[in-house]
Amino acid sequence: MHNELNVVGIQADLIWENPQENLMFFENKIKKLSPETDLVILPEMFTTGFTMTPEKVAETMNGKSILWMQKMANKHQLAITGSIVIKENNTYYNRLVFVHPSGKIETYDKRHLFTLAGEDQVYAYGSEKQIVHYKNWRICPLICYDLRFPAWARNTENYDLLIYVANWPIKRIKAWEMLLKARSIENMCYTIGVNRVGKDANAYEYSGNSLIVDYLGEIISDLPKSEIGIIKTTLLKNNQEKVRKKLGFLNDKDTFHIDF
Repeated sequence: MHNELNVVGIQADLIWENPQENLMFFENKIKKLSPETDLVILPEMFTTGFTMTPEKVAETMNGKSILWMQKMANKHQLAITGSIVIKENNTYYNRLVFVHPSGKIETYDKRHLFTLAGEDQVYAYGSEKQIVHYKNWRICPLICYDLRFPAWARNTENYDLLIYVANWPIKRIKAWEMLLKARSIENMCYTIGVNRVGKDANAYEYSGNSLIVDYLGEIISDLPKSEIGIIKTTLLKNNQEKVRKKLGFLNDKDTFHIDF
């Protein structure tokens, strides 16, 4: 049984619609990580920034960024995840890709598209949650705006780790931290939020504030405002399970159905 999971989130100042430069940045960061690292988490649209012109940057599932993720995962024997712009069947998706060390790929398409920025006008909605099984951990990966919708994240699958990759602007950053803590508390699970920093081509500013929160809402690792760098920790599954068993809150959760 794998009790420990060594996780790293990389907070970056993404270069607008420039996959080559962004991949180079992340590659340099990854090669400096401890060989004990199990999982690397990158921001939302980590190759481009949060763009509403997918026709300029979209890739296929056989594209350069996917191949790069597989190369990094295999070379460093770790899993890597983040979202990128994918074109499939003439449709664009804000797709989270989870790559295992073996090269195996699992995906999640963003369910809650950010209508305030017109994301729903250019990208297709996702319709299914994805629970990734990795080193005996059950991981639920979600994307940015999904954070505001607790029913979608509700821990009905008994997952162990909740992940949000994001481009969350500084003007609403207080909600970011509060909601990450809320999701961790209500679902009694480790929760990781990885955001970007800097300013994009639309002059939206991002302060990062990436953080790792435990199953009781306590911050384990975070970054100062607007800093490029990493958050990291060793998650302990046994500790989480002991607290879940002791308190029993998940035993009393509601049963419900989500309509699309």
